[in-house]
Amino acid sequence: MEKTLFLNKENIKVRALFLGQRIDVKALENVECLTTNPLIVSAGELGCAVLFRYGVVVLFGLEPIEEATFLNNLKPLVVEPFAEPEGEDTAIYLDNNTTGKVLEGNIFLPQFTLKSLQIVADILAKSVVLAHYEQQTTSTFDRIEPFAVSLQNTSWSRKQVKELLKLLGSTLSIQHKVMGRVEVIDKPELLWDYPELERLYLRLEDEYEIRERDQVLERKLESVSRTAETALGLLQHNTSLRVEWYIVILIVMELVLSLYGMFAGV
Repeated sequence: MEKTLFLNKENIKVRALFLGQRIDVKALENVECLTTNPLIVSAGELGCAVLFRYGVVVLFGLEPIEEATFLNNLKPLVVEPFAEPEGEDTAIYLDNNTTGKVLEGNIFLPQFTLKSLQIVADILAKSVVLAHYEQQTTSTFDRIEPFAVSLQNTSWSRKQVKELLKLLGSTLSIQHKVMGRVEVIDKPELLWDYPELERLYLRLEDEYEIRERDQVLERKLESVSRTAETALGLLQHNTSLRVEWYIVILIVMELVLSLYGMFAGV
């Protein structure tokens, strides 16, 4: 029988936090866990936490002091932590008349089972990751605009070129993290064993617009990458053209000197 949590509660608060680039989940292998894939561990007096390798933790039913204590204990396991973690808060309500739905930002479940909480955690984790990179991409998009405006400028400084390369590298890094590590649009493996939870997953995915946000993010990243590559290509062309002019000038100077030598000899 599926294990149910929060038996005496009608609702629980949920908080998802994108803490850093990675959480060393392996370090918790010896800790008693409620279930795995994704990993759920007990937290606080009655709550629990779902941990994702790609840096997200989703907290269920924790009081503020319990949350602070848990996050403080988790710090040593967070690789490359963010100064200001992206967060998202919601609440889950018990409703025996539904198989799972979202209403006015709140989630309604027939039971607080481990598997249903894992599905909720998966969607919230993807949502905070998208929010983090949406903000980062918007910033990158704003920074690339001056380069797009000045594509015909042939006198870029070394600092500008370095900045452009940095923006291109940042864009490629985001694409790798979102598509490689997080696999935003992929369904959790849990659904292979529990297909009855797919309806809940699809409802939550639609409510949080996971696929739509991923597509918008991908289009922005492609635009930034294309602009940066075009600017670098044009810069390389201008540099090559400038070198060609230098060669022409040197040849002309050599001819002038040769002619001068000839006439001076006469």
